[in-house]
Amino acid sequence: MMTELTILSDEELVKKFISGDSRCIDLLIERHHQRIYSFIFLMVRQRDLAEDIFQDVFVKVIHSLKGGKYAENGRFTSWVMRIAHNLIIDHFRKQKNQQMVSNDQHSFDLFNNARYSDQTIEDQMVHDQLLSEVAALVEMLPESQKEVIRLRHYFGLSFKEIAEETNVSINTALGRMRYALINMRKMMEENNMSLTI
Repeated sequence: MMTELTILSDEELVKKFISGDSRCIDLLIERHHQRIYSFIFLMVRQRDLAEDIFQDVFVKVIHSLKGGKYAENGRFTSWVMRIAHNLIIDHFRKQKNQQMVSNDQHSFDLFNNARYSDQTIEDQMVHDQLLSEVAALVEMLPESQKEVIRLRHYFGLSFKEIAEETNVSINTALGRMRYALINMRKMMEENNMSLTI
């Protein structure tokens, strides 16, 4: 009975799906559709593209589960969000590599348009450099602090959701964020870094 399956946890549904009950993946998709789709849409801002990436996420989830590549006890949603995040990054990388604009296709001069000249190449390089420096700082943090930063700033989770995902209290999640920021500031001071343009 489908109603009996709805009371199972994510982990129980995953195990049953791996054992051959295909109804369980439908339930998991239904259960987490809103949250995962919303996350993707917030990142890409296009409904059709968000739908496509959402489909790709669950194709990858199914292949990974069937291929025995899931070992995230109790962290199904975090695992799916990471897959979504990686697919979004892949999409933007591909788009960046393919992005060539022809001035001939437009009735006005693209290259003299203020919309495209707001940020100079130098500004973009400085911005990219800042992002890579922040990412490098995050990587130097202890794993528990790194996880809170990622869940909060990359996945947009609330501290309540972070607490649930990491099986800690909200105070612990907040504390980890606080220590992460203190540690990052300390590392910036030690390395004479300034993260302002």
